[in-house]
Amino acid sequence: MLNVNSPVQKTSFYSQSTLERAETALICSPFKLGLFEKMASDHVGMSEIAEKAGVNNNYTKRSLSEIAVENAVAWLIMVGILRREVDGQGITDSFRLTPLGRQLLAKFSQGPSQEPTFGDRLKNSITRWMRLPF
Repeated sequence: MLNVNSPVQKTSFYSQSTLERAETALICSPFKLGLFEKMASDHVGMSEIAEKAGVNNNYTKRSLSEIAVENAVAWLIMVGILRREVDGQGITDSFRLTPLGRQLLAKFSQGPSQEPTFGDRLKNSITRWMRLPF
């Protein structure tokens, strides 16, 4: 019999390794939480993130070239945090959060910002370089 007063637990559709890899990629990215908060409600274009615009919009920790932004975003797409925006003409240069990205944003929005450790950076770099699925 189902207890009506029991709290409803949200179940994650992601494996623990997927969540850990995505969380590590997120905290090691050169982007600030403000960018992901904006992407949760609206698409964000490359021109809003690259160069001085990224710093001015509070999206990046420092000024990044367009290729650096593209590489960082590509990694976040590969780990499942972001997706490219598509319009009637095809793929655009804008990005949005995926459901996994929204889940991580909710987690990070509740507490103090987490700085990556040396181990986090090393693990993220090795995984990114080798494109390991774990």
